[in-house]
Amino acid sequence: MKWISGLGGGLLLVLVLASILRTLVVPRGLYSSLVIRWWRGLRLLLRLAAPGGGYDAIDRAQTWLAPLMLVGMLASWLGGALLGFGLLLHALSALTWSQSVREAGSSLFTLGFASGDRLHLSAVDFLAAATGPVVIALQIAYLPTLYAAYNRRELEVTLLQSRAGEPAWGPEILARQWLVDTETALPELYRSWERLASDIGESHSTYPVLLAFRSPRPYRSWIVGLVSVMDAAALQLSLNPGSAPPEARLVLRAGFTALRDIARSLRFAYDADPAPDAPIELSFAEFDAAVSMVRAAGFPAERTARQAWPHFHGWRVNYEAIAYELCRRGDAVPALWTGTRDFATTPVPPARPMDRRPADGDAAPPPATP
Repeated sequence: MKWISGLGGGLLLVLVLASILRTLVVPRGLYSSLVIRWWRGLRLLLRLAAPGGGYDAIDRAQTWLAPLMLVGMLASWLGGALLGFGLLLHALSALTWSQSVREAGSSLFTLGFASGDRLHLSAVDFLAAATGPVVIALQIAYLPTLYAAYNRRELEVTLLQSRAGEPAWGPEILARQWLVDTETALPELYRSWERLASDIGESHSTYPVLLAFRSPRPYRSWIVGLVSVMDAAALQLSLNPGSAPPEARLVLRAGFTALRDIARSLRFAYDADPAPDAPIELSFAEFDAAVSMVRAAGFPAERTARQAWPHFHGWRVNYEAIAYELCRRGDAVPALWTGTRDFATTPVPPARPMDRRPADGDAAPPPATP
């Protein structure tokens, strides 16, 4: 039985090391089963903390998802290492099981109160003593990387609020620009989100725990923001093919490439080369209503909604399925054109500020100062 204990301990330590390297060290989107299991389990438990609640209750509960995942990952690695070294010590000595775990814990956390003068066990003790601080140091070094990526993401999401409303919606982006005569700023918006999409594709596929970090405001979301910018670009390209800026094509390409990178890292299926006429969930009626809204805001459409629909459909088929799945898994704000959720809700339209411009004519003079 001793050799089984030693083999099990060694195998467990190899699995712990592989998980740490895949999650914290290797700079590419490798699948981490530990992260996904913590995500699924904690998401379900936090959903139970808001039984029957609407989106606001779900959002408050899911705010704790990412911090708990980080704590759970560290606890899993340290617990696995403790058990692995305990099994090794039990296999290499006459120590009982409880004594082996006690000595492994003493060495792993560098306390040193339980190690004895046994030369043949010193190597295991020394290795355990090095493992504990290294795992904790890697986790500590991991946090600045996560929060730097989070801050870059949330800066653009916050800046989008004045252009797309809360929650963001693609047609609202176009409508607002023409309502306030800032349509010339659209190319810069597309450039910013092209860069952000590339950043998200790299960082969120490498560190999938970032997907669980929610925005500071409940009606903001990085995935909803990305979908809204892509929808605005696709809508502009389909309605105005002659005057749409080239940046619109670039942000669409960067966006669905980033979403596919994330989908690969999470291992959920998607069509890598969908046909332009493949089915999508968004209906023509919803598209037609959005076109009428943006045209009422002053958007100069070159095509009718019926003419533009096949072109918009051909763009959206590249990203809709992945975006809807990420919105569902992340319990994102139920914005328009972002699919269904796992909780009962209705789509939330963006709130548009009131027009407070002064009426035409001479303004009244300011009151005289005494």
